[in-house]
Amino acid sequence: MTNAKETVRQFLLQVRSGLHPDRADRFMADLVRAHQVVSEAPVVVERTPRQYTEHVQEMLDAYGAFTLTVDELIAEGGRVYARWTQTGRHIGAIGHHAPTGAQVTAMTSAVYRVEDGLIVEYWIQIDRQGISAQLERAAAAEH
Repeated sequence: MTNAKETVRQFLLQVRSGLHPDRADRFMADLVRAHQVVSEAPVVVERTPRQYTEHVQEMLDAYGAFTLTVDELIAEGGRVYARWTQTGRHIGAIGHHAPTGAQVTAMTSAVYRVEDGLIVEYWIQIDRQGISAQLERAAAAEH
Protein backbone atom coordinates (compact mmCIF):
# COMPACT_ATOMS: atom_id res chain seq x y z
CA MET A 1 0.00 0.00 0.00
CA THR A 2 1.27 3.47 -0.94
CA ASN A 3 1.79 5.92 1.90
CA ALA A 4 -0.15 9.19 2.09
CA LYS A 5 2.80 11.36 1.01
CA GLU A 6 3.42 9.29 -2.13
CA THR A 7 -0.31 9.24 -2.94
CA VAL A 8 -0.37 13.05 -2.90
CA ARG A 9 2.91 13.36 -4.81
CA GLN A 10 1.66 11.11 -7.59
CA PHE A 11 -1.75 12.81 -7.63
CA LEU A 12 -0.07 16.19 -8.14
CA LEU A 13 2.44 14.95 -10.73
CA GLN A 14 -0.01 12.83 -12.74
CA VAL A 15 -3.46 14.40 -12.31
CA ARG A 16 -3.24 18.01 -11.08
CA SER A 17 -0.35 18.60 -13.50
CA GLY A 18 -2.68 18.01 -16.43
CA LEU A 19 -0.55 15.15 -17.77
CA HIS A 20 -3.09 12.42 -16.94
CA PRO A 21 -6.25 14.00 -15.49
CA ASP A 22 -8.18 10.83 -16.34
CA ARG A 23 -6.26 9.01 -13.60
CA ALA A 24 -8.03 10.94 -10.81
CA ASP A 25 -9.91 7.82 -9.72
CA ARG A 26 -6.58 6.14 -8.89
CA PHE A 27 -5.89 8.74 -6.19
CA MET A 28 -9.28 10.05 -5.08
CA ALA A 29 -12.15 8.50 -3.16
CA ASP A 30 -15.55 8.32 -4.87
CA LEU A 31 -16.49 11.65 -3.26
CA VAL A 32 -13.93 14.17 -2.00
CA ARG A 33 -14.64 17.22 0.15
CA ALA A 34 -12.66 20.21 -1.15
CA HIS A 35 -12.41 23.16 1.24
CA GLN A 36 -11.51 26.25 -0.79
CA VAL A 37 -10.61 29.69 0.49
CA VAL A 38 -11.89 32.34 -1.90
CA SER A 39 -11.38 35.94 -0.72
CA GLU A 40 -11.46 34.85 2.90
CA ALA A 41 -14.84 33.15 2.39
CA PRO A 42 -14.46 29.40 2.82
CA VAL A 43 -16.42 27.24 0.39
CA VAL A 44 -16.81 23.46 0.49
CA VAL A 45 -17.23 21.63 -2.80
CA GLU A 46 -17.78 17.91 -3.13
CA ARG A 47 -16.17 16.39 -6.20
CA THR A 48 -16.04 12.98 -7.77
CA PRO A 49 -12.86 11.92 -9.56
CA ARG A 50 -14.67 12.56 -12.88
CA GLN A 51 -15.54 16.11 -11.82
CA TYR A 52 -11.92 16.66 -10.81
CA THR A 53 -10.81 15.44 -14.24
CA GLU A 54 -13.16 18.04 -15.77
CA HIS A 55 -11.71 20.69 -13.42
CA VAL A 56 -8.18 19.93 -14.63
CA GLN A 57 -9.42 20.10 -18.24
CA GLU A 58 -10.74 23.61 -17.50
CA MET A 59 -7.23 24.56 -16.34
CA LEU A 60 -5.76 23.11 -19.54
CA ASP A 61 -8.29 25.10 -21.59
CA ALA A 62 -7.29 28.30 -19.78
CA TYR A 63 -3.50 27.79 -19.47
CA GLY A 64 -2.58 25.22 -22.11
CA ALA A 65 -0.10 22.49 -21.23
CA PHE A 66 1.27 23.94 -17.98
CA THR A 67 4.10 22.90 -15.72
CA LEU A 68 3.57 21.96 -12.10
CA THR A 69 6.53 21.85 -9.75
CA VAL A 70 6.08 20.34 -6.31
CA ASP A 71 7.96 22.72 -4.02
CA GLU A 72 7.28 21.01 -0.71
CA LEU A 73 5.56 17.95 0.76
CA ILE A 74 5.27 17.35 4.49
CA ALA A 75 3.37 14.37 5.86
CA GLU A 76 2.12 13.42 9.28
CA GLY A 77 -0.02 10.32 9.41
CA GLY A 78 -2.78 10.60 6.84
CA ARG A 79 -2.35 14.36 6.30
CA VAL A 80 -0.03 15.78 3.69
CA TYR A 81 0.82 19.45 3.21
CA ALA A 82 1.75 20.27 -0.37
CA ARG A 83 2.99 23.50 -1.89
CA TRP A 84 3.45 23.83 -5.65
CA THR A 85 4.06 26.30 -8.45
CA GLN A 86 2.06 26.03 -11.65
CA THR A 87 3.04 27.96 -14.79
CA GLY A 88 1.19 28.15 -18.09
CA ARG A 89 0.13 30.52 -20.86
CA HIS A 90 -3.12 32.47 -20.80
CA ILE A 91 -4.72 30.86 -23.88
CA GLY A 92 -8.38 30.73 -22.78
CA ALA A 93 -10.78 33.12 -21.10
CA ILE A 94 -10.35 33.36 -17.33
CA GLY A 95 -13.25 35.19 -15.73
CA HIS A 96 -13.58 38.48 -17.62
CA HIS A 97 -10.00 38.25 -18.96
CA ALA A 98 -9.73 37.46 -22.68
CA PRO A 99 -6.69 35.33 -23.67
CA THR A 100 -3.43 37.28 -23.84
CA GLY A 101 -0.87 34.53 -24.42
CA ALA A 102 1.06 35.83 -21.40
CA GLN A 103 2.78 33.49 -18.97
CA VAL A 104 0.84 33.07 -15.72
CA THR A 105 2.25 31.58 -12.53
CA ALA A 106 0.07 30.34 -9.68
CA MET A 107 1.37 29.49 -6.24
CA THR A 108 -0.81 27.06 -4.35
CA SER A 109 -0.80 25.11 -1.13
CA ALA A 110 -3.11 22.43 0.20
CA VAL A 111 -3.47 19.94 2.98
CA TYR A 112 -4.75 16.57 1.81
CA ARG A 113 -6.32 13.92 4.03
CA VAL A 114 -5.67 10.41 2.80
CA GLU A 115 -7.50 7.28 3.96
CA ASP A 116 -6.80 3.78 2.67
CA GLY A 117 -4.50 5.17 -0.01
CA LEU A 118 -7.05 7.65 -1.44
CA ILE A 119 -7.56 11.38 -1.03
CA VAL A 120 -10.84 11.92 0.83
CA GLU A 121 -10.62 15.61 1.71
CA TYR A 122 -8.45 18.66 1.14
CA TRP A 123 -8.08 22.30 2.11
CA ILE A 124 -6.63 24.46 -0.69
CA GLN A 125 -5.42 28.04 -0.99
CA ILE A 126 -4.55 29.55 -4.36
CA ASP A 127 -2.97 32.98 -4.79
CA ARG A 128 -5.95 34.26 -6.80
CA GLN A 129 -4.97 37.89 -6.25
CA GLY A 130 -1.55 37.18 -7.75
CA ILE A 131 -3.16 35.50 -10.77
CA SER A 132 -5.54 38.45 -11.23
CA ALA A 133 -2.65 40.92 -11.05
CA GLN A 134 -0.76 38.99 -13.74
CA LEU A 135 -3.84 38.90 -16.00
CA GLU A 136 -4.41 42.65 -15.49
CA ARG A 137 -0.78 43.43 -16.40
CA ALA A 138 -0.98 41.23 -19.50
CA ALA A 139 -4.23 42.89 -20.63
CA ALA A 140 -2.74 46.38 -20.07
CA ALA A 141 0.36 45.47 -22.07
CA GLU A 142 -1.84 44.55 -25.04
CA HIS A 143 -3.36 48.02 -25.21
